[in-house]
Amino acid sequence: MGMTAHVLAVDAGNSKTDVAVVAADGEVLATARGGGFRPPADGVEVAVSGLADAVAEAFTAAGVSSVDRVSACLANADFPVEEEQLAAALHARAWGASVDVRNDTFAILRAGITEPRGVAVVCGAGVNCVGMTPDGRTARFPALGRVSGDWGGGWGLAEEAMWHAARAEDGRGGPTALVSTLPAHFGLTSMYALIEALHLGYVDHARRHELAPVLFATAADGDPVACALVDRMADEVVAMAVVALGRLGLLDEETPVLLGGGVLAARHPRLTDRITELLAVRAPKARARVVTAPPVLGAALLGLDHTDAPAEAHARVRRFYEV
Repeated sequence: MGMTAHVLAVDAGNSKTDVAVVAADGEVLATARGGGFRPPADGVEVAVSGLADAVAEAFTAAGVSSVDRVSACLANADFPVEEEQLAAALHARAWGASVDVRNDTFAILRAGITEPRGVAVVCGAGVNCVGMTPDGRTARFPALGRVSGDWGGGWGLAEEAMWHAARAEDGRGGPTALVSTLPAHFGLTSMYALIEALHLGYVDHARRHELAPVLFATAADGDPVACALVDRMADEVVAMAVVALGRLGLLDEETPVLLGGGVLAARHPRLTDRITELLAVRAPKARARVVTAPPVLGAALLGLDHTDAPAEAHARVRRFYEV
């Protein structure tokens, strides 16, 4: 294959995009960063056009005009029909001879494992879980929020915390310290004031996710309501992981379960400990650990998985990103 076989690795998330051009021997020739990737809001064409600047920058720096394989791990690629639409749009750009499109959760999974075998649960703004085996089988969930049976993630936890705190303040629900810790985060003295500030836009809607860390801090101080929400998040993470392991027939063999996304990467002791305890009961052979490597590494490795790249090529890419 020589030095001509390049992979264009793309990890496109809701808030940012990372791309890398990787040679057949695993040398990272160039990297670039772009903005968020939001096909549901912007449309497929606009979203893919948004990737073009970062790709052009990386191609120029690497001295290439196209690659053999595009390995794109994309946010919002939740259903096969969405993957097909996105793959067609990427093919039309002629960035590479072949194009693989996957959900961005697969990038986090592959970044954390030495072979394409394992399960990843990602808890960031939302929650998602994927699994894969070397023979190409995968386990997936639609992961669209409550409508697809999901619970939690940063946004979901913030919403639940608000719900309990609002009811605690006006008497519809039992007491919780969240009634003061949530508004205090924004310099306010009551839930009524916080609800009003969010409703009228005095506090930007996008800042709601800041309340998830407040929830964890309140739980760490022993508040029973906050503790119950953190525990339920752990239950959800384990439920997804166990179902994915079961679908792939991996419950009876040692399998990595990777934990990623802001909520899990923060390593809140109560959350992490409960996940470990529950997995020990429901999937004793699972080996949980937090992924810290950037997801674009996973996209690159998935691209190399489909070439005749030697193990040293995989190791070389990993060394570049795991500094």
